Amino acid sequence: MSRLLIVVDRAKDWSPYYPSEDVLTFDEYLQFSAPASSRVRVINLCQSARYLSRGYYCSLLAEARGHHVVPSVMTLNDLSRKGLFSLQLEELDDSVVNWLEASGAEIDPVTDAREATHEVRIRTYFGQAAHAELKPVARALFDRFPCPILEVVFKRRKGWQIESMKPAAPADLDEQEQDVFAEALDRFSSMVWRKPRTRRRYRYDLAILVNPEEEMPPSDKLALKRFEKAGRKLGINVEQITRRDYMRLPEYDGLFIRETTAIDHHTYRFARKAEAEGMVVIDDPVSILKCTNKVFLADLLKNNKVPTPKTLILSRDHKQSVEQIISELGFPVVIKIPDGAFSRGVTKAEDEVSLRAGLKTLFKQSALVLAQEYLYTDYDWRIGVLGGRAIYACKYMMVKGHWQIYQHGESSSESGDFETMPTYEVPRNVIQAALNATRLIGNGLYGVDIKQSGNRVAVIEVNDNPSIDAGVEDRFLGGELYTLIMQEFLSRMEDNRRR
Repeated sequence: MSRLLIVVDRAKDWSPYYPSEDVLTFDEYLQFSAPASSRVRVINLCQSARYLSRGYYCSLLAEARGHHVVPSVMTLNDLSRKGLFSLQLEELDDSVVNWLEASGAEIDPVTDAREATHEVRIRTYFGQAAHAELKPVARALFDRFPCPILEVVFKRRKGWQIESMKPAAPADLDEQEQDVFAEALDRFSSMVWRKPRTRRRYRYDLAILVNPEEEMPPSDKLALKRFEKAGRKLGINVEQITRRDYMRLPEYDGLFIRETTAIDHHTYRFARKAEAEGMVVIDDPVSILKCTNKVFLADLLKNNKVPTPKTLILSRDHKQSVEQIISELGFPVVIKIPDGAFSRGVTKAEDEVSLRAGLKTLFKQSALVLAQEYLYTDYDWRIGVLGGRAIYACKYMMVKGHWQIYQHGESSSESGDFETMPTYEVPRNVIQAALNATRLIGNGLYGVDIKQSGNRVAVIEVNDNPSIDAGVEDRFLGGELYTLIMQEFLSRMEDNRRR
């Protein structure tokens, strides 16, 4: 069970808003206790956040009690250190700077002329702002310094930058600001007023991170619905969230990332935060780190004697790359950037001319490029591994007339056919290669791409965020595939609760 508490200094601080049993004064929170098995979230709205003030102690007590609090003690400490938030606004949306330029001008009462000022003061509310132009900076600041109400002073020197930031409280707001704050609070935490009965039927809450705009997501909409159905049968409330729900993560017991992952990306930040909150998370940050960079993965597999195609790691500054590839790998040869996905950033060179052209293009994107011997096969194996055991197997056929399972055009992408089969029908050495590779990564959910040529087996890559689409990977197991994954979450969440 999860509960949200709003803590204020005095009851009258909440008088402009609807009364709620979830609103406590600081003194009431001092006396508050909750069952050890429950999860409590705290929004600290006390007026002063200075060191050893009521607001500071509110966050400190919340953390000592294992409650998830906004702002955290770390955030309060960070806000007292100016060096951490001298954010140069030229790096952000132009609309922010344009708004500041327009707002940072005053009308001279004598001449009626506009004169530039050097300071603008605003307030943000849970990453929202009253002015639409300020939403990019409000969101960026909330991601870095999660604080319910933040008073921000911008100052123009050579360019606009943040001069100071400090927490504010509802008692500081005028009537118009109270409306903006109430709307932001309602959006930020739907748990206070919305759907409490629905949530209470379930033992656990699982968030599935998705991107509705993603062109080639790891799971299609029907597969996501099947995950939800399987979870709910096991007593898990499964909800889809997006990147906008970053600060809602502590509401859940687990996080399942069903959006293509990358290191310099919000998916990695979600995984890191979920792990820090003590949640069950798939993909975990270590798996993302190891799997999304093919340079790391190639070295890891080679050093642990997992069979792979012969691979060279090439530097942009290495002048003899072409000669080395021709000498050691020959033609045709596959070249790829370290962090490509769904066959993007991968090309096949048939001769020296196409090799030089391909390397020139890829080195513009990455300081390192991999060159790999080309192994012709009609299909790639994809072995799905969860918690150290193989749970599904697919043959992904090459696109007709193409050498990859995906072919990307300017306006569309095409994929080859597939064949899904029980894992017990897959050659033993293929399954063993997949298990050996994933042991080096972790115990999450992985998709291992393998080529098989005669008796030779070679691991191409390990994906931390494998495709599970309705009618493809689930073709053999059907709903049982989704149940297997939800059962893994259930088992891990129960282990977490027993600790």
